[in-house]
Amino acid sequence: MNQGGAVTTSELVRVVSADDRNAVLREIEQRVLWTAMAVIDHANRVRPNPTGLKVGGHQASSASMATIMTALWFEHLRAADRVSVKPHASPVLHAINYLLGDLDEVYLTELRAFGGLQSYPSRAKDPDTVDYSTGSVGIGATAPIWGALSRRYVTSHLSDAGAGRQYSLVGDAELDEGAVWEAILDPMVSELGEVCWIVDLNRQSLDRVVPNIGATRLQGMFDAAGWQVLTVKYGRLLESLFERPGGAELRARIDGMANPEYQRLLRCTPEQLRERLPNSSTLTDFVSTLDDATLHSAVRNLGGHDLDALRSAFDEIEDTRPTVIFAYTVKGNGLQSEGHPQNHSSLLTEPQMRELAARSAMDLDSPWRRFAAESAAGQWCARTAESLRRDAHAAGKAPAVPTDIGRTPSGSATTQAALGRVLLDLTRAAPDAARRVVTLSPDVSSSTNLGGWVNKVGVWSAAERKNWFDDDPETILHWRERPTGQHLELGIAEGNLVGLLAELGATWSRWGEPLLPIGVLYDPFVERALEPWSYGIYAGGQSILVGTPSGVTLAPEGGAHQSITTPSVGLEQPGCVTYEPGFAIDTEWVLLASLAKLGRPEGTSAYLRLSTRPVDQSLAVVPADPAARERRRKQVVAGAYLLRRSAVATPGITIATMGAVIPEALAAAERLEGQGVPADVVCITSPGLIFDAAQARSGRPTRAKGSESWILDAAFPVRRAAPLVTVLDGHPHTLAFLAGINGVPATHLGVTTFGQSGDLDSVYRHHGLDTETLIGAALDLL
Repeated sequence: MNQGGAVTTSELVRVVSADDRNAVLREIEQRVLWTAMAVIDHANRVRPNPTGLKVGGHQASSASMATIMTALWFEHLRAADRVSVKPHASPVLHAINYLLGDLDEVYLTELRAFGGLQSYPSRAKDPDTVDYSTGSVGIGATAPIWGALSRRYVTSHLSDAGAGRQYSLVGDAELDEGAVWEAILDPMVSELGEVCWIVDLNRQSLDRVVPNIGATRLQGMFDAAGWQVLTVKYGRLLESLFERPGGAELRARIDGMANPEYQRLLRCTPEQLRERLPNSSTLTDFVSTLDDATLHSAVRNLGGHDLDALRSAFDEIEDTRPTVIFAYTVKGNGLQSEGHPQNHSSLLTEPQMRELAARSAMDLDSPWRRFAAESAAGQWCARTAESLRRDAHAAGKAPAVPTDIGRTPSGSATTQAALGRVLLDLTRAAPDAARRVVTLSPDVSSSTNLGGWVNKVGVWSAAERKNWFDDDPETILHWRERPTGQHLELGIAEGNLVGLLAELGATWSRWGEPLLPIGVLYDPFVERALEPWSYGIYAGGQSILVGTPSGVTLAPEGGAHQSITTPSVGLEQPGCVTYEPGFAIDTEWVLLASLAKLGRPEGTSAYLRLSTRPVDQSLAVVPADPAARERRRKQVVAGAYLLRRSAVATPGITIATMGAVIPEALAAAERLEGQGVPADVVCITSPGLIFDAAQARSGRPTRAKGSESWILDAAFPVRRAAPLVTVLDGHPHTLAFLAGINGVPATHLGVTTFGQSGDLDSVYRHHGLDTETLIGAALDLL
């Protein structure tokens, strides 16, 4: 019994006979199929469409999942379980939620309409229960893996986040994505017994029937990764036919058949089947014993559409290691388009919808009827809804993060090293906040200056593991793995890193326990991680991504390790603020400000682009006066500050710079001053925030609410407007918009070609980032 005392669906299953159970579930399955098809039909055929643009909705892809999702939701799912639904089956998810009372009828007419049901399941935008946002192929499939790890992490550090399986409903074409296999092969994943993937093996892609889906090969790959592999290939009818005399030949014939040939059989009449199916006299005789209805049903009686076969597979799940269930299905099952090689985007006509309505005991003109409450199906739906009801988790209060730890760095330092220093300082200055920090890296902890932090907090592991090098005096990085550790290290796969980062950044909304996740990777590989990280932000995951070292400043490493386009990420990525600090104190301030925006409903993510170039910290000229220091801090966090102010009322030139090339900008300003050209230097810490401020001043929309233009008056006052030279270690377009703030002539310097190995001075000269080029650009403007 559940807490409310009602009979749960799983308890009901045990007291209802298999035949009665299947009869009720078949009725529900047909209603799920109908409702999903009607939702798509209304969006495309009924709802006014003045633009004529295709709406879509994937009826065939939804139909192949109707049985699987009915079996899962109405017989096996528990309230603690979470499910990631393949993108093209979103109408089935909404149909189920509607039958369970979790979706208002008004939304059934709003699929893909503005403000209505999203095209693909969206945790943040859909009005009903969606556990994981999907839509980008491969990312939604792997999300439950990272959700499982995140839940275990929360339980070991903060509070019990419960248990339950993490299901992924995956289209077979998604297994073509490399991100899927990167996740499956990570060593951490083989221990996650709560993970269960169900592969919709319909053997069709968008354009065609896949000639050779290689199911055996895929099964072997999962098995080699330590997964339990279950296959649901045939339904009860076919299995019974295989037991008859001659049935073994039928099995051999279907097993050995190429995918396209099998799919063609689905389009055949019974008379055509009698001609095409047999390949021997024995099989001809066997087929002759079957009536037309049986033969027609048999060729499409696959396990993914058979409740008994699916039930057996669910009962076999071990829960001691990840499980994958390969469920053979027919794309478009139950529709007139079933098995057609181009049915991916096809839509049923009105006559076809009316025929489906008749089979479903529904009316196309009144398509949204739920089951009568007193009916067996209605009672089953009610009990399922009760058993799946979850207590909402109130968003926990995010920890207070200090704005300024108070340290003033001196000597020569790098912004990369400042990252590790701030994290260690945080453990003393704000232990409550530090306790919720969790760092991730793909095998680059020591080379990105996280070593001290890792030594301090340890490495997270579900169980404590012996550190065999603990007594080695020459071992600097101490790899102590324990449940209380706060650093996670995955293999070298950036997609895995940001996938986990996104789920750790969503714990505030899933279980009411906010975390402060920071992922650190080499900046040249940030672009490899951008799509899954962006999708994680879309799904509500708030995190900090640190790219370091960055740019061509990593001169000896050569072009393969020199990032060019990453500085513009903050200009383009919704829900994210990019910072590229030039000094250690700036790094501290922007990191603390970014941490303070995590784990809350109105929160945002951040991307920090750091460098390994040692810079004289006295160049920052940090004010000693507390009020002036705070004013500087606010400007750093807001995106820019005037680092060098010439003595005259109106300078002859302004140099706007950021990150590692600040020393060159300051040196150029000094030499220009010596030539009678007064020069201001503006330090940009966040081009995205400055762009937002410029948009706000013009009354145009910005990415974040509350964008203010005051920072423009502080960093680019109109009274000091002058010709502008911008320079950064990245593509020059990143700062090109700055010329429009005051409408001044400008030259933009940066990196536009692939780099090459060399000493720093040579590489800077090659790309025009050196002091001489800066001076020349300024004089040319004048």
